[in-house]
Amino acid sequence: QVHLVESGGGSVQAGGSLRLSCTASGYISNRYCMNWFRQAPEKEREGVASIFSTGIIYEDSVKGRFTISKDNTKNTLYLQMNSLKPEDTAMYYCAGGWISCDFILTNFHFWGQGTQVTVSS
Repeated sequence: QVHLVESGGGSVQAGGSLRLSCTASGYISNRYCMNWFRQAPEKEREGVASIFSTGIIYEDSVKGRFTISKDNTKNTLYLQMNSLKPEDTAMYYCAGGWISCDFILTNFHFWGQGTQVTVSS
C-alpha cells in the first residue's frame, strides 16, 4: 500500500521560489520512476519532471528553473521551483510507476491529491 501526500504549494509572486515535497507512507522501490505532473484550468495534465536511476527528464518550459530530487531514506520526492512564472500556475501532483519513466499518464500507478501553486504577476 502506497499513499502519496504533496505539500509546499502556495501563492508567490513572479520570480519567486517554492519547494514542493511528496512523501510516501509506504515503501517505494528505488527502481520506480517518480514524476511531477501539473494541470492548469482548461488544460490537459502534463509532465513536469521525472527521476529514475537512468537519469532525469524535464519538460522544456521548466528546464534551468526546476530541479527534481529525492531522498530515499525519507521516502520523499522534491521539486525545487525557481524563477516562477504566472504560466506555472497549476495543481501539482506527484506520481510513481514501474512500467517506464516518461510523461505518459497511464504508466503511473500511484498518485497524490495535489498541491496548488499560484504565481502572480
